[in-house]
Amino acid sequence: MNEHSEDVTSATAADEGRVAKRPTVVALPELSLVVLVGISGSGKSTFAREHFLPTQVLSSDAFRGLLADDENDQAATKDAFEVLHLVAGKRLRAGRLTVVDATNVQSHARAALVEVAKAHDVLPVAVVIDTPEAVCWERTQARPDRTFGREVLRRQHRDLRHSLNKLAREGFRKVYVVSDPAAVELRYEKLFNDRTELTGPFDLVGDVHGCRAELEDLLTALGWELTRDESGRAVDASHPQGRTAVFVGDLVDRGPDSPGVLRLVMNMIAAGRALCVSGNHENKLLRHLRGRKVQLTHGLAETVAQLESDPVDGLPAFLDGLISHYVLDGGRLVVAHAGLKEAYHGRASGRVRSFAMYGDTTGETDEFGLPVRYPWAQEYRGRAMVVYGHTPTVTPEWINNTICLDTGCVFGGKLTALRYPERELVEVDAAQEYYAPARPLQPVAPPDRAAGALRLSEVTGRRHVQTLHGTVTVPAEHSAAALEVMSRFAVDPRWLLWLPPTMAPSSTSAVDGYLEHPAEALADLRHAGVHRVICEEKHMGSRAVVLVCKDAAVAAKRFVDDGSTGVIYTRTGRAFFDPERTEQLLAKVRDAATAAGLWAELDTDWLLLDCELLPWSAKAQTLIHQYAAVGAAGRAALPAALDVLSAAAGRGLDVDALRTRLGGSLRDVHAFTDAYRRYVAPTDGVTGITLAPFAVLAAEGRSYADADHGWHLSIADRLVEADPAAFTPTRRLILDLPPRPARTARPDATDPSDADAAAADMAAAEAAAAEAAFADAVARATDWWLELTGSGGEGMVVKPYAGLSVRGAKGLVQPGVKCRGREYLRIIYGASYTEPAQLARLRERKLGRKRALALREHGLGLAALDTVGRDGPLWRVHELVFAILASESEPTDPRL
Repeated sequence: MNEHSEDVTSATAADEGRVAKRPTVVALPELSLVVLVGISGSGKSTFAREHFLPTQVLSSDAFRGLLADDENDQAATKDAFEVLHLVAGKRLRAGRLTVVDATNVQSHARAALVEVAKAHDVLPVAVVIDTPEAVCWERTQARPDRTFGREVLRRQHRDLRHSLNKLAREGFRKVYVVSDPAAVELRYEKLFNDRTELTGPFDLVGDVHGCRAELEDLLTALGWELTRDESGRAVDASHPQGRTAVFVGDLVDRGPDSPGVLRLVMNMIAAGRALCVSGNHENKLLRHLRGRKVQLTHGLAETVAQLESDPVDGLPAFLDGLISHYVLDGGRLVVAHAGLKEAYHGRASGRVRSFAMYGDTTGETDEFGLPVRYPWAQEYRGRAMVVYGHTPTVTPEWINNTICLDTGCVFGGKLTALRYPERELVEVDAAQEYYAPARPLQPVAPPDRAAGALRLSEVTGRRHVQTLHGTVTVPAEHSAAALEVMSRFAVDPRWLLWLPPTMAPSSTSAVDGYLEHPAEALADLRHAGVHRVICEEKHMGSRAVVLVCKDAAVAAKRFVDDGSTGVIYTRTGRAFFDPERTEQLLAKVRDAATAAGLWAELDTDWLLLDCELLPWSAKAQTLIHQYAAVGAAGRAALPAALDVLSAAAGRGLDVDALRTRLGGSLRDVHAFTDAYRRYVAPTDGVTGITLAPFAVLAAEGRSYADADHGWHLSIADRLVEADPAAFTPTRRLILDLPPRPARTARPDATDPSDADAAAADMAAAEAAAAEAAFADAVARATDWWLELTGSGGEGMVVKPYAGLSVRGAKGLVQPGVKCRGREYLRIIYGASYTEPAQLARLRERKLGRKRALALREHGLGLAALDTVGRDGPLWRVHELVFAILASESEPTDPRL
């Protein structure tokens, strides 16, 4: 397909200098730069107001007014157009239709606008408002702000007449001449590459290069049913599940049967069961068929000879109809022969087509005389998956959500397909080497995971991060704080696949003597629409993320080649221990996973676990020293003060109230000391340290965010069983919560019908039963919680049983609500926090910001796990993890 016909509808377009006269329908590409052309008073602004949004129209008059406070100040024209071009470019870069309302009757003015369109790879369209000069003069005379003479209009009209037959040659892809603007019907057309409405499923096939037999084998392996001709060659194919094949180009050349491949693919496309983009070999074949002078090299001679003996009907038209790339599945999938950087997705221009067919080169040649390809995929940051071919490799390799499917079938390699959205690769071996490669096939160089991480420019300043559950804004000052932590204290970023979100507390309790209570924790999740919960023992330790590999070789290939076999890090990405102790603890985790059979069962060679590391004293010595000092001071000072008060009372002074208060304070100090001492235990190296796992977050090719907590804890139980000394079990209680009763209208009390009264009675009975069932669940949870906390436990976490990614009527649900024990909270809020006055003050605590922060971090974490599970690009994982770390700078009450 030539450059001028690429992605352009031509029903009323100018072609080779011909202009469509007086159309009743003006068809505009959805993404284009529309240039209105007409003399002053022709009605351009009226046309723009009637057919476009005010925000889409850039008026030269308006820009003159912005700069000079006078729309008619011609001295401001140069600056006004500079700003107009800048704004137009910003809009086009963002993918927004833009309309320029100016006279544009001079070629230099239009040339600047065509350059703006080309710079952003959109189609320029000219709409000429061809109003008679006399009518324009009459309108001009009626406007008091127009003071120029008629000679100006005559000159503009003369320029316009000279321009009409030049517009197409100037670069406008469509030209419309409108003599009656009131009779125009405006329509929008999708670009040919915009097939976002097609959602698949797709089977994407790599470079075939005339290997018909291998293509038949691959389609059969993919489940396609072949239709064969009398010679036994497949001439069509259909899939019983309605899948669509997408070919990445280079169907022809070098192989033994290019006509057979073409006939099969053309019939599949004609039947609506396939798509194909143009490869560089199709482009060269088309130029040959059109009589252009091309060299019959790189396999073209073989194809020409094959077509002479086995012609394919309609081949030139088919080749001319192949476009540069497709955007599919709502913009989530892009297919181009040589790949396509994000700025070119859904755009139409000569350079987009060139990049899509040939890729980009560095200008160098290798030792085989072949051009060195520019590694655009290493820099790719787009959201869409890009599937391409063109450069043969031994095996496909995912690089930043892009994959090359050319595995050199014609060179004796394989023919490869990708099932989408399953991301499953299917391949068949070549029957033989049909063509000797100029360069031996080599494996794709594994992506440099350090190079694939975020760049400095991508982690500084105010940022907006997309997640599965909305956009998260990261303020510039939070980004700076996260960068400080990440660069100075965190483990190697290639290990950081996820960070735990902060946890929201339950609503403040009104139960006498309690700040947090199971009644509110259960009510919170019930209110969010959760009907089954799991109450998990909250271990008093330190949150730990464990990434463990089967061996150092796996770690080196998948993560970091530093001799380690994994990492154990904190909520802020810092290593818990030195490398030696880390490896000792990882060895225990690995051995337990092996004994439990998890490697084979989960089909992985690494695991990402969410755990609690016990005892608390193993990493909280600084806090313990602070608490110990407070407790020691209270135990030393208060008895002495009480002795003084006792002596004062003996002398007849009235100090009973003060003595009673200080006596209570002493009891509280002892309770405070007892509370933190429960979590202090001796350790020696890793001896005495245990892990309490409660979630398997991810493994190779899989995120387990959608698995229910029963499954997660069953895996944890197997690790505990494999090594009871290294792992601590997590006690749990599963409860069903009845839905909250719906509000029903009360029957008319003056004259209720029997049916209304019966319905009201039934609704009341159902509501009463639901509340009774909920009260029973609360009672069971409370008894269990009191037993946990009474024996020294911190409390419990109430989670939706269904898993981590639960959504309610109002969106994402908290992954867990913590409900801490009465005595544990002494450590947090102070020894005497249970005093009525203090408790009343604490009940005024504000939870909204903490809860919002918890959900924001949870959404980021889920997106990170999703990216890890589908082996997405490391930069995307780091973007999300970095945002979680930055969110920790949000000012909230640390006691919550």
